[in-house]
Amino acid sequence: MTDVASLPARHVTGGGTRVYTLPVRAFPNFRANAYLLVRGDPHAPSYAALVDTGGSGPDNLGDLQAGLAAVRAGYGEAVSLEALNRIVITHPHPDHLGGLSALREHTDAPVAAFHSAVPFIEQPGAIRAAWLTQPDAQAAWLGLPPGGELDGRIRRRGSNLSVPRAIPVATPLHDGDVLDDRLHVIHTPGHEGNQICLRVDEVLLSADHLLPLNSPPLMPVRFLRGSGVAAYLESLDRVERLDGVTLALGGHDGPMPDLHARIQALRARTHEKLDALLAACTHPMTIHDLLLSLHPRLRSIQAVLLLDQTAALTEYLTQTGTLSETAREDGAGLFTRA
Repeated sequence: MTDVASLPARHVTGGGTRVYTLPVRAFPNFRANAYLLVRGDPHAPSYAALVDTGGSGPDNLGDLQAGLAAVRAGYGEAVSLEALNRIVITHPHPDHLGGLSALREHTDAPVAAFHSAVPFIEQPGAIRAAWLTQPDAQAAWLGLPPGGELDGRIRRRGSNLSVPRAIPVATPLHDGDVLDDRLHVIHTPGHEGNQICLRVDEVLLSADHLLPLNSPPLMPVRFLRGSGVAAYLESLDRVERLDGVTLALGGHDGPMPDLHARIQALRARTHEKLDALLAACTHPMTIHDLLLSLHPRLRSIQAVLLLDQTAALTEYLTQTGTLSETAREDGAGLFTRA
């Protein structure tokens, strides 16, 4: 027995697809959602797809198997890992991709992912290479004190990622594709440049683009292509234009029954953060200075995420001409109000 819900939440779309939420412990003390999509006779489904795989934590695979067992027992669905027809990865972050390697011991279901995410899945070292691009320059631009904790963590973070072994991707996806005649692909960069949302009738599987409790973590586009506040806001606008979506299911936490209200709240929260950073920039400051000004009680567990967020917000304000940037002799960016 695991401590996931004994009966997974289910939504039946207008087109007849049964969507089950399978919470998993992607890593110790960190949960994520995988989604099971089923069509056809429950006793002999014509289609069963798993969207995202959780992480590489010790409980992740067991939680997936327990979730499927609960779907079988509670809803009469003849589903199992071995019977899957498809696996879809919404974006190549460890809490969504990391469980894929363990799943390969139980299923040969073909994998689909956004085309530019394919190298990160088929060549896991590409993730580390992307995160380790010019780490010295990154640390310098952020204005991190040399030799400090944050300086070291920024330089090491690529090597700390937990990624699966190389897995072939059978179906590279593009924006606007309809996978397996039922999953509409919507490219939503910002949180991650290769991220997709999937629309199934009136349901949107929103990955980490829309989350019910928090804004998704962001980092500057100069660190990772497709990231950043500008891309995130543009993707919010794009999803907001979708017509007929009545439920969004994110990569973490619970459902979002009012898509437009959640998008408006996320957009407003982003602008609140931008306004707070602008107010904090009272004199020429580095991103590290701004981080400490905005988060004086910074906890170590949050430090890197908030550093990335501060950098992404600063980058956006500079892109829009609200802040101006000059370079300090040591390579640090110095930011002032324009």
